[in-house]
Amino acid sequence: MTGTDKNRRLGRGLSALLGETEGESFETTTTAASPAPASRDGVRMLAIELIRPNPDQPRKAMAEAELEALAASIAEKGIVQPILVRPAKGPGEAYEIVAGERRWRAAQRARLHEVPALVRELSDQETLEIGIVENVQRADLNPVEEAQAYRQLIDRYGHTQEDIARAVSKSRSHVANMVRLLSLPAIVLTFLSEGKISTGHARAIATAPDPAGLAQVIVDKGLSVRGAEGLARQALDRPSPVRRQPPAASSPDKDADTRSLEADISARLGLDVDIRHGSDGGEVRVRYTTLEQLDDVCRRLSSAEH
Repeated sequence: MTGTDKNRRLGRGLSALLGETEGESFETTTTAASPAPASRDGVRMLAIELIRPNPDQPRKAMAEAELEALAASIAEKGIVQPILVRPAKGPGEAYEIVAGERRWRAAQRARLHEVPALVRELSDQETLEIGIVENVQRADLNPVEEAQAYRQLIDRYGHTQEDIARAVSKSRSHVANMVRLLSLPAIVLTFLSEGKISTGHARAIATAPDPAGLAQVIVDKGLSVRGAEGLARQALDRPSPVRRQPPAASSPDKDADTRSLEADISARLGLDVDIRHGSDGGEVRVRYTTLEQLDDVCRRLSSAEH
């Protein structure tokens, strides 16, 4: 499958699957009823007990207040947009939610016995892709959930950051920066998912020493993003108690060719480059101070592959 084909499928959201059913209001009953026949758009009324959530649903947290408000709206007006499901694996009639779990949960609170649903045969990959695209486009995910969703698409199905960016109508640097947040300590990710800090705060401290400690200070003092950036600069300027070890005595001084190569790479990247090599190999170190600089290096390396 070509990259274009993958992106076309990845970009297919509910709007493409639901077609003309979007915006139509569906009558729902509050008493048990036999399954209704499919409508001209393929929407069926399914018993709530036949439907189960998707364990790989990108959205892990659902606010109680939002569910209650949606339940009240459904009780009054019905479900405006059908949920999307696929036949569940295993014996008997059952369906797994692809998109619309919040509506399904709210419908239960509204004491409905059935919900309008569009049934489609979808693979595990398509199910994950549709769920992620829809949640991101509707801004239903917190930053950590969004980053984890992108990481799943990259690790499990081989999508590139460019594929994902086009599918969710974001820039490639946005996708890259979100995924990079996952390298932060667990406590920072907890603060981020709970809304105690923003992505701006997280990015400000990502390359600073002790981001967990800095995040705690930000929460305790209620610092703005600009305040977090200042805090990170202070941490970076603070002398480190651990001194860099000098090169081993057996390591020869860099020759003219190595120094010339360092200067050439540094000029191309606009960053300090340090090349070290010995009898058993070596390493190239690139020093950056901002996530934007790192993202630029990644972009250049990615472009070199094509």
